[in-house]
Amino acid sequence: MSEIVYVGLGSNLNAPEKQVSQALTALANLPNTGLVDSSSLYLSKPLGPQDQDDYINAVAKLSTELQPLELLDQLQKIENKQGRIRKEERWGARTLDLDLLLFGNRVIQNERLTVPHYDMRNRCFVLIPLSEISQHIELPDGSQLNTLIAKINQQGIQRL
Repeated sequence: MSEIVYVGLGSNLNAPEKQVSQALTALANLPNTGLVDSSSLYLSKPLGPQDQDDYINAVAKLSTELQPLELLDQLQKIENKQGRIRKEERWGARTLDLDLLLFGNRVIQNERLTVPHYDMRNRCFVLIPLSEISQHIELPDGSQLNTLIAKINQQGIQRL
């Protein structure tokens, strides 16, 4: 049975717009998965150290028959193929970051995966692109996307 899932994409190294575009193509080609929709690209300020380039962000909507950890493995393969290097620094520059934001209406908590994404409700570069493709989404805890967006600081994000 297919589940609707949402993946956040971000890049600020090595031609970020191209990185996100290639990642969307890779997502569309995942096994037992289809790309249903994707948001526009957005330019946003980095979360961590400010001495790095701005990010290009987007959100993809997928339909998948993969289980959550299988999908996570596939996302990490795409990141690695596009030159992602995992470092100690949590919010440093990167060629590609793929975050599993929502997996149907499931709540998942284990050492490898937390869904819904642990901080998505505080990130305008996630909420705004997400609302572009699925305006009336409800998080598993009952939170409405529109309510979250109304509460968030939207400075520092620009639709491209």
